[in-house]
Amino acid sequence: MDFLKRNYGWMIVSLLALLPMLIISKMIQVDVGNGLSISLVENTIGDEQTTLDMLYHISGEFAIRWMTAVLTLTPVFIIFGIQHLFVRQAMGIATAIWSILHFIIFISAEGFLETFTQFNYIAGGIAVLILIPLLITSNRKSMKRLKKNWKKLQSLAYVAVGLSLLHVAILDKTWIIYAVIVSLGFVVRMPIVRDKFLERRKRKQGLTH
Repeated sequence: MDFLKRNYGWMIVSLLALLPMLIISKMIQVDVGNGLSISLVENTIGDEQTTLDMLYHISGEFAIRWMTAVLTLTPVFIIFGIQHLFVRQAMGIATAIWSILHFIIFISAEGFLETFTQFNYIAGGIAVLILIPLLITSNRKSMKRLKKNWKKLQSLAYVAVGLSLLHVAILDKTWIIYAVIVSLGFVVRMPIVRDKFLERRKRKQGLTH
């Protein structure tokens, strides 16, 4: 019970991050009869798009959704005082995994060299490269080993976010809503705005006590 109380947030995030894999599993067929072979199953969801296109779309959408969710945690803490380090860590891991999966699907469909043909592809590729070391060091051992450098390394996530938002905004204008949400979050982080929210929280806490 103590384990569940300490880790329920991390477990919920992990479950939500893995659920879309159930959809993806229906699109992929693995045959181990004559050696390992992996093939795509077409028309699994009754859509005109190919399975590869759907995999590319699903992975990219969940990558940017998790990235946006991670960046809303600090504004939520500033406004409401709700904070959970391990939830943030789990969301960060989910972001990196879905982003890397999205990149793998892209190069499987288009080839690695296609990454360098368009600015939005280059931006997305660099973002994934940044997320890889952040994923590898997203654990307590790395925090203890790197110490102050760990925060500096993790701060590169903001660069990855900027590049990712640029990538999706150019690729699909409808995804610009994520950029709007993230931008509002950064407004809340501004010292003049943040301090007002923190002062308001303190006054409310003083009234309750």
